[in-house]
Formats: sequence, C-alpha cells, structure tokens
Amino acid sequence: MKRRSAADLTRPAWRRLGRRMVLRPIDWMLRWVGPSYRLFFKVITVVPQPVQHKIGLWRARRSREHAARRVPAYGTFLAARSYPSDPDSFIEPYTDKENYVKAFSTAARCVDGHLSFRDAAIDESSGSTGTPYNWVRSLRERQESHIFISHFARFCFGDEPWITINAFSMGAWATGINMGVALQGNSIVKNTGPDLDKIFRTLEFFGSEVAYLLCGYPPFLKLMIDEAEEQGFPLAEYRLMALVGGEGMSEGLRDYLRQAFEPVYSGYGATDLEIGLAGESPMSVAIRREARINSAFREGLFGPDSRLPMVFQYNPLQHHITVTPERELVFTVNRLHMLSPRIMYNIHDEGGVATFAEMRRRAVVAGVELVDLVPEKVPRLPFVWVYGRKDSTVSVMGANIYPEDLEQCLYDEPELARVTRSYCLGVSEDEHGTWRPLLSFEIRGEIDDSLQGRFEERIVARLRGLNRDFQAAMEEYAEGARPVIALHPLGGGPFARDGDKIKQIRLLATGHDE
Repeated sequence: MKRRSAADLTRPAWRRLGRRMVLRPIDWMLRWVGPSYRLFFKVITVVPQPVQHKIGLWRARRSREHAARRVPAYGTFLAARSYPSDPDSFIEPYTDKENYVKAFSTAARCVDGHLSFRDAAIDESSGSTGTPYNWVRSLRERQESHIFISHFARFCFGDEPWITINAFSMGAWATGINMGVALQGNSIVKNTGPDLDKIFRTLEFFGSEVAYLLCGYPPFLKLMIDEAEEQGFPLAEYRLMALVGGEGMSEGLRDYLRQAFEPVYSGYGATDLEIGLAGESPMSVAIRREARINSAFREGLFGPDSRLPMVFQYNPLQHHITVTPERELVFTVNRLHMLSPRIMYNIHDEGGVATFAEMRRRAVVAGVELVDLVPEKVPRLPFVWVYGRKDSTVSVMGANIYPEDLEQCLYDEPELARVTRSYCLGVSEDEHGTWRPLLSFEIRGEIDDSLQGRFEERIVARLRGLNRDFQAAMEEYAEGARPVIALHPLGGGPFARDGDKIKQIRLLATGHDE
C-alpha cells in the first residue's frame, strides 16, 4: 500500500481550487443562516439528502487537507502510516486518545503548532472512564456548538417563554457552562449546577405560572423526582421539560422522568470532540420507542443486537460520521476554525449511521412507515445511533452484559427503580475462583432480606428476557452465570467513588466489589 505524505493530500491543485470555489459560498451561507433558527431549518430541509452528504464529504476532506498542512501532529501522524493513495478517498487512519492525543502535545495538535492564549477555553473531561484530559477550543468553535444546541432546543421545546435551570456540573467540564451560554438565546437561564435546594427554591420563587427547562444528567433528574416526593415538593404543579445528556438513557428511565417532565430529550456529544454532535428529535425518539416494543423493527434498523441504542439526528454539513468494521463511530468536524482539529477521531462508541432515506427504507421493509410515527416536524437529516463505549462490558460464561442492559432492567421495575440511587456492573470472584456477574445497586432507605429477594428475582428475570447471551449462559451453566446482586446504602461500597465524580461510575474497573 502506498504511503502518502501530508503534501500529497493537496494534489491535484486544480481539484482543490474547484472544491474551494464550491465550498467558499457554502461557508458564507452557513455562517449567515446559522444563527437564525428558521433560516437554518429552511435551508437544511430544502437541500436534497444526496447533496447534503456530498457537501459534508467535501467539507470533511477539506478539513483533513487543512489539518495535514497546518497541524504538526496530524502531519506527523499521517506520515508514519500507510493508507490508500486516492486523494478523493476518505479512508484515513483513525485517530483516538491512545495513538494521537497521548502521543502528541497539546500545542502540536493545534493549528500551526501554537496554543492560542486569546479567545480560547480549556474543557476537562469527566474522568469517568479513566484519567481526565484537557481539551482546548477556540471561541468560534464554541459559538458553533452553542448555535446547534440553541436550534436543537428550539426545535424540540418550541417557542414558548421558559426559564432554563442548568443543573449540569459547573466548572471546567465542557457541558455545564457551555449549555448555559447556548440556551441564553432561547430563554432566561439560571446556572444552579446539581444543587437540589437551589433548584427547588428557584421553582418556588418564580412560581408555576411559567414553564421551566431542566438541563442535567439523567440520574440527577431522577434524583430530583425522588427527593421532591420525599420532601413533599409539588412538582406536579409545575410545567417542566427536560434536556439531558452526558450519558445514555433507557426508555424506562425516560418513562420515569416523564412523571414530572414532558417532553424529555437527550443530546449527544463528547468532550474529546464537542458537545453538539447530535440530538434527539421527535422522529428519533419515536423510532426508538417503536424499536423498544417491536423486535422485528429494531433488528431491521439496527441489526441483530438485543440492546436498544440511543438514536439521534445530526447535521452532515458540520460533522462527517463513519463506522469502522468493528461498529465504532468515527467523527470528523467539518470546520476550519477548530483550534485543535479532529479528523477521523474514534471515541470508541459503538453504533451506526444511516441517511434519512436509508432509515426510511429499512423501516418500510420492517413494516413501519416513519412519517406515520411522527406526522409533523420531521427534519430530513441523517441518523446516528449509539450503544455506548465499546469496552463498557462484563463478559462471563460467554455472555456480554452492558451497563445499558442493567439500566433497562432496573427501569422496567418501577418499584425497584424508585428506591435506587445508582447502579454499576462488575464481576465477583468466589473462594473457588469462579467469576460471576456482579450487579450493584445504591439504595435509598432500608435494605432487608425482602428487598434483596425482590432484586434477585426480578432483575435476573428481566436480564434473561433482554439479553440473549445471558439467557443462553443461564441455560447452559446457571451456577456460573447467575449474577451476584449487591445492595449498598447511600455512598457505600463501590458508590463511595461517585462522591468526587460528576458522572456516576457504571463499570467497576477492578471487577470486584468494595
């Protein structure tokens, strides 16, 4: 296979000039219509889907060529690797945290090898899957993310006046402050962080005559419902909507949140890339909820996987998304003003992509017409679906069990979900060296034999019905496959780790209870 230099990516010059003549007016157009919600959706719905894809691909190639010329780390990264020599291909080597971020300094990964000390910000990842990292962003790229979030919120929650209560963690984290800034274009914003007392006082102060949009991690909004019930706070008197993110959410958890919040939508992003990668829409939620109850429909859209992925729509002009043979999502940010460009970046989320037309064809084959699910407000944008991190799994007796499986089982049992603050997945080793799945739950209130029995009976039964691998393992070797159910008081056992984390830990790295 021929090895290309960074300079090879810019040849031939006439082709690059031709693309520039096409893309430059598109850049101006996007910058002009971008801040306007109505103009943006008029333009994006008028542009045919094949043209959307082609322009997005051209913009991704241009971002690649720009990074190869201007970013020292990326030029060095490409020079050390072999890949197809066709300049029109987009089959570049994947970058990720291990082979790119850890291998090069922050400055080397910036345009011209310089870290800007003006009009830039530093975000820190949560560290929920390991060591926190610092990520630098220019002012303009943050503004682009803010515009996407603002449009997404307007599309999902409408034009009525509301007060936004931003309960995401404040500080260096990418979501918190940026979410507050983004939604100032839609509403008046109060950045409370995850402080229930402040949130309840805010609701009391402004009263129930106005609507509220609560933004936060899904488990925190679940905790808000539970605490309100304990304190006797009248959430039912308020018109509450919810915008969640930061981690996946089962449809069972959405149902739980809909006791107090309506509607409930999630956004998709990653600190490695940016927070505004994609968002749920009425159409994507309807698809997911149909797939929840219709296994033929789920398999026709997403393939033979018992898990139910999160489903989002995204703007192909801003992000180019491909999938590896291992079903991992790979992202390119199609904009030249990135301080530290992301080209073919793999965050190791497992999932898939499909154009709107392709998703519609798959649905028809499975016996469902998408426009019948949601007759109105249907943006003809492509879909991306996400199962979660590829390595977030416990494998015992040939059965792969995921944190998403555990969440779905828990919220299919509302009585058990109501007393559960958090949960995590691991493995337990007995005195004979036998490994079994370890399902740990953090419990609000008293833990007794009766509660232990209900968890052991109902969660295991739900897991058998949900996960085919686990069902087969239980049939072949129940003694080794049957999970150990561990109930802990608040802050006990493995949940003591959550105290200094902005996200709850879902996978025990050690594989043992504490």
